This record gives sequence, C-alpha cells and structure tokens, in this order.
Amino acid sequence: MLSNRWQGEILQAVRESGSCSIAELARRFEVSTETVRRSVKPLIETGAVVRFHGGVMLPDGLEEPPFQRRMQRHREAKQAVAALVAARIADGDPIILDNGTTSAYVAQALAHHSRLVVVTNSAEIACRLAPRNDNRIFLCGGEVNGDDVAAFGPSAIAFLRQFQVRCAVLSVGGINGRGELVDFHLFEAEFSHAAMAQAAETWVIADHSKFGREAPVKVCSLADVDLIATDRPPPPDFARRCDAAGVRILAPGDSV
Repeated sequence: MLSNRWQGEILQAVRESGSCSIAELARRFEVSTETVRRSVKPLIETGAVVRFHGGVMLPDGLEEPPFQRRMQRHREAKQAVAALVAARIADGDPIILDNGTTSAYVAQALAHHSRLVVVTNSAEIACRLAPRNDNRIFLCGGEVNGDDVAAFGPSAIAFLRQFQVRCAVLSVGGINGRGELVDFHLFEAEFSHAAMAQAAETWVIADHSKFGREAPVKVCSLADVDLIATDRPPPPDFARRCDAAGVRILAPGDSV
C-alpha cells in the first residue's frame, strides 16, 4: 500500500492534469496498477477525487484547469509540436485551427507565414494571426466559453461548414489505452467532428502527456485521422495501431 505521502503525490498529479489514468499513475510512481487502485480508494471515499472508467479526476466534474494554466503545462513539448506542424503549412494554405492550448502555440509558430486562410473558434488565436502578413481569419460565432474565449454550439458549426480547407489541426484531451482520441467536453468533440468533415486531412496535435490519458468523451478513432504530431515517439503499441490504421506519426527528426 502506498503511504499517505504517495497519496498526496497522486492527488497533486491529478490536480496538475485535471485527470489521470490508473496506468499513467502506475508508470509515474513505478508501482503496479493494483497498488494505485488501493491507494486512490481513500481519496475517492473522501471526495478528493472521483472515479471514471480507467482513472480518476478532480471532483469539480469534467473541467480541465483554466486555459492560461494549461498553456504553461508541458509548454516546451507543445512548442515542439507546434513547430513541426507549422513547418508543414505553406503560405496561403487554408486551415482550421481549434481552441486548444497546443493550437495556440501553432498560431504562435505561424507568425511568419503569410496569406493564410484560418478558420477558428478561438478569439485568442484569431487575435494572434489576424494582424499579420495578409492573413485572412474567419472567427466562428456562437456561445463563448469563458475559460478560453472560444465559441461553440450550432452557430459555430454552421459557420464552419461554409469552408473547405487543406487540413484541420485539432487538439485532444487525451489518447486512451484503446487508441481512441478523447476529450473532456461534448461540445469540443462536436466541433472537432465538424472540422474533420470540412478538411482534406485531419492532423491531431498531442504532446507526450496525452498518451494513455483518459477523458469521458470520444472524439474519433484512429482511422479518422491522417497525421498525429507529437514531441516524442509514442508508445510502441500505439505506434503499431497507427501503422495498421495508416496514420502518419510526426515527431522531431521525422519527415512525412
């Protein structure tokens, strides 16, 4: 049984990420998954965390930490992913860019591109790209999420469906142990579905912390994705799943 000190560290890990899978905690603390399950049980009983399939999350429901805090988490990894993606976007390309924190870093990495046509539901991303280099920015309207100042709902999706783009660059909450791309909110998954339908290719941007991470809403299966950009080579079993599904993996040092 892990000591109270380890329970405190488990709680801290969940607070940092918003949620953690049992497998992720076992790897982090180098113990068995059964040991983790025994150790989180008192945390669940006291209400410090709540259980979901395969893991635990903070008791304030399905909320991730605030956007600006998430921007700082794994910052260098997200910047590395953003640089990989930006290098494969050409001047003048039409793209969809969602409201994730890694997407915000992609917008930052596109600072020197010109004549981009960017469709986004993120006011922050629109502000980063609109004043630059003859870019054309189309901001989806709809109900605005106060956390990240992004628009969702039927109006945003209807606006999005007016465009056809080269690629949809999408963030996800996690990539679970079954190889599914998952998120924390149904409205974000719905926006992703709509974006994928309007794009010739779907590129998923996910730093290494997203692998093995559970979230309650399924976004899509691997077969629906063309490319996954990440800052480290993914776990071997996931790489095999990608190969079988025809999904390209883009990591530092790769070329696709």
